[in-house]
Amino acid sequence: MQLHTEKVFELVKEVYSPSLFNELNWTGSYSDYVAMVEKNPKLCRTAFQRIYDLIMHFGSYEYVEHKKKLIHYKFFDDPLNNGKDAVFGLDVHIAKLVNFFKAASLRYGPEKRVLLLHGPVGSAKSTIARLLKKGVEWYSHQSDGSLYSYEWINLHDKLKMEDVMPCPIHEEPLHLIPEEARIKVLSLLNKGKHFQERIHIEGSLCPACRYVYNDLMKQYNGDWEKIAKNHINVKRLLLSEKDRIGIGTFQPKDEKNQDSTELTGDLNYRKIAEYGSDSDPRAFNFDGEFNIANRGIVEFVEMLKLDVAFLYDLLGASQEHKIKPKKFAQTDIDEVIIGHTNEPEYRKLQNNEFMEALRDRTVKIDVPYITKLKEEVKIYKKDFNPETVPHIHIAPHTIETAAMWGILTRLEEPKKANLTVMQKMKLYDGKTLSGYTEDNIKELRKDALREGLDGISPRYIQDKLSNSLVEDRGNGCINPFIVLNELEGGLKNHSLIRDEETKKRYRELLAVVKQEYEDIVKNEVQRAISADEEAIAKLCGNYIDNVKAYTQKERVRNKYTGMSEEPDERLMRSIEEKIDIPESRKDDFRREIMNYIGALALEGKIFDYKTNERLHKALELKLFEDQKDTIKLTSLVSNVVDKETQAKIDVVKNRLIKNYGYCDICSTDALHFVASIFARGDVKRNLN
Repeated sequence: MQLHTEKVFELVKEVYSPSLFNELNWTGSYSDYVAMVEKNPKLCRTAFQRIYDLIMHFGSYEYVEHKKKLIHYKFFDDPLNNGKDAVFGLDVHIAKLVNFFKAASLRYGPEKRVLLLHGPVGSAKSTIARLLKKGVEWYSHQSDGSLYSYEWINLHDKLKMEDVMPCPIHEEPLHLIPEEARIKVLSLLNKGKHFQERIHIEGSLCPACRYVYNDLMKQYNGDWEKIAKNHINVKRLLLSEKDRIGIGTFQPKDEKNQDSTELTGDLNYRKIAEYGSDSDPRAFNFDGEFNIANRGIVEFVEMLKLDVAFLYDLLGASQEHKIKPKKFAQTDIDEVIIGHTNEPEYRKLQNNEFMEALRDRTVKIDVPYITKLKEEVKIYKKDFNPETVPHIHIAPHTIETAAMWGILTRLEEPKKANLTVMQKMKLYDGKTLSGYTEDNIKELRKDALREGLDGISPRYIQDKLSNSLVEDRGNGCINPFIVLNELEGGLKNHSLIRDEETKKRYRELLAVVKQEYEDIVKNEVQRAISADEEAIAKLCGNYIDNVKAYTQKERVRNKYTGMSEEPDERLMRSIEEKIDIPESRKDDFRREIMNYIGALALEGKIFDYKTNERLHKALELKLFEDQKDTIKLTSLVSNVVDKETQAKIDVVKNRLIKNYGYCDICSTDALHFVASIFARGDVKRNLN
């Protein structure tokens, strides 16, 4: 076996070279940093500005849906991790989130609020928070997203303490400029700069840095320049959740064990002995989640499960951008506070009159379940595809039917009597339905107040797909019925559905999905049987000749007898009836076809039946009807199949495999299933 040791070293060097290491670990003087900021004010952006710039770094595109202009932000496709945490089907809600960051980056007010993601379980709230945390970490490693902090140096001789002390909360180096001088300094640095390019200095030094700063000012008799030149080392700051730099996560624990010092830091008893006092800020660990998340983002998991004392800490952290460490003055912070919660917890907040202050400081953004089928399918295909599941074949429409059921559970029953919930789902998914315009679809969405806030979670469907694959009841191939039965079986013990009425409704929706799948698979088998393009083209030519003669009141020449005959009304109607063209509309339809052919001719194009979807479908169904009996599909349900029929069935199977993604197992299953449908139909006809 060939060893690739040298190649491994080469690949690592390509990705992480010494020059990149030096760039990421840049250090320099305070004057170097001020010069850099003057050239590039983005270096001292706020946390909100940095996250907004991160999102915009990946770009966006506009599209129109139901007459409404929407924006898709590519950052939420998770380009940093090959789409592992991609968010699908929530562009409307993601746009509200991005607008929040945009307004906050412009200092319009949201930067003084807690961002609260609200929605049902499994609706991508945690995924969005995780994306933002991963993204801001990655961005800090790029030149566009670089930011800087500082450390105190050469302290031992002057202050009789450790020689180097990094700022414990990684604050902005411009905080070192005395507040009395800031107006004049900013006036100078911002001269000629556009509004959005202006430099701002917000906040004061943290208690530990302030202590060192004041001591040094005494040593140098107030000579600030000497402090900046001799004792300040500016360095590149790389945000990292693992290293607890600029990214924090707080999870609620048992209420009896909650302690607010987890957010704001606590005393370091070993250092108290060294410095002689518990009020010396150097003897304090600034390692609470608010402290370490400074300059970046802090996530509060299930935020409203926090003890009330913790929620009070959030008030000052959001509105004033200040936290209160034990025994020390309020400390300035610059970070995005993002929490997420489910509906029962949010209702508790609404009903708690003592929490009005927090409600007032919260911007709630709904993150509902997806209500578009094609977007829901993407969630499952990300985890269940030929690459992730190479040893078991997933039959066509298996994932689609599971997703279909998930969507149906989240939709409200249509108020219009002539519209089914399945039709409503198709309208939302972009399909057309006679009598429904885009305005009607907008009305449907407006009428449904709780759509996407109730229903089955994608997690439940993922679990059942996983169970189906592990159990492998299809012996190497799982089909829609295996998964739908698994979904139904799990309802009995579903922990989040307690009332029998809801379970009953969900079971009824499974029956609706099974019926829809029956129609889909029947259609595919029909198309596979009638997939002889030469035969379709021949049938089409015959139909067009007759329609032309009919519309122009001419006779048709019979190719076999050479005689002129009346247009074959029986042939034309047998095709038109397949797409529900009534007798009263046949003349209009035939004229439409001839006008369509004429319009193509004027453009120098030749008519092809494939370009007219309705006609193509009608021709396929007609050909299927003509060929169905020659294949004797219903004989599949019996034990005896003659060689000639078997050969024809094998041709159909191969078409299903080649054109529709079936394998040998599921193509046989599909043919048997469709055969049983036709057998049932024959029995019914005989009984009648």
